[in-house]
Amino acid sequence: MSKTAEKVIEQEKLVQKVNKEEKYEGIIEYDTPAYRPRKRRYADRYDGRRLRTLPPMSYVAPYIMKVRADSQNQFDDVIDITNIEKYLAEKKREGYTDMSLLHVILAAYVRVVAERPGIHRFIAGQRIYARKKIECLMTIKKDMTLEAPDTCIKVEFDPRDNIYNVYKKFQKTVVEAKNEDGDFEKVVGTLVKLPGLLLRFIVATLRLLDYFGKLPKALHKVSPFHGSMIVTSMGSLGIPAIHHHLYDFGHLPIFISYGKMFTQKVTLADGTKENHHFVTFKVVTDERICDGFYYASAMKQLKRYLNHPEVLDQTLETVVEDVD
Repeated sequence: MSKTAEKVIEQEKLVQKVNKEEKYEGIIEYDTPAYRPRKRRYADRYDGRRLRTLPPMSYVAPYIMKVRADSQNQFDDVIDITNIEKYLAEKKREGYTDMSLLHVILAAYVRVVAERPGIHRFIAGQRIYARKKIECLMTIKKDMTLEAPDTCIKVEFDPRDNIYNVYKKFQKTVVEAKNEDGDFEKVVGTLVKLPGLLLRFIVATLRLLDYFGKLPKALHKVSPFHGSMIVTSMGSLGIPAIHHHLYDFGHLPIFISYGKMFTQKVTLADGTKENHHFVTFKVVTDERICDGFYYASAMKQLKRYLNHPEVLDQTLETVVEDVD
């Protein structure tokens, strides 16, 4: 291939990149913070506020169940996505041609965090914290080929965000991640060149720093092990949802997985039957951050939003703050 042809191809790629990035402009910015400013107290972290008014058992649990492998609860559900498909068809007519089930799930989760902040806590250093930011993670492939590398993206949301804000923030991050190497990949690329014993020592040091909330902010910002939740779409791979384990490094408390779509007949109120589309939905949680009743309430609320996604069009006016 001639240098002229290569230059033309590079210019076309640049134009496509700019066009995609412009498509996701217009993100709503807020004049005031979602949560009221608080004075930092002893044992608070830069990424979380230590909770001090929980029941006694909540403080003991992290010492009994020291790691997330001991603390994982798993549950399954099935979501009727017929209403979501109608909703997405309407969004496509509005010009959001690549809005998908993933964006609806993320927007619904953000809305639930705004109303049930207990599911947004995390455990670090055997203490329970209210997280300061909503940071959702997802591993994506740069191209849908077997050889293409994975990269993990982290997107920060505001609890007041509507579906449009969630969509634009997420897609903008995806475009940036596919067009350039992420900072975490650069860090890992440097670490794997080190001798094994030295690498073990560095990882152990990072664990110790994270235990005391002293992990460098630059590393925390790009780490795929620190955030509010992580979601994976097994449906995009053509397989059912899986129960994905939580990581003991970092402090991710929730892992959501949803699978490929399937069709099933449902009986309507008038007795007639029609085909509806469904997806399997599996969640793994850290049971130490809140009790089962609270988790159940939050997941029921999540399902309500998935059944009625049109509610997510509205920007939330007020959010519920976690306890002191």
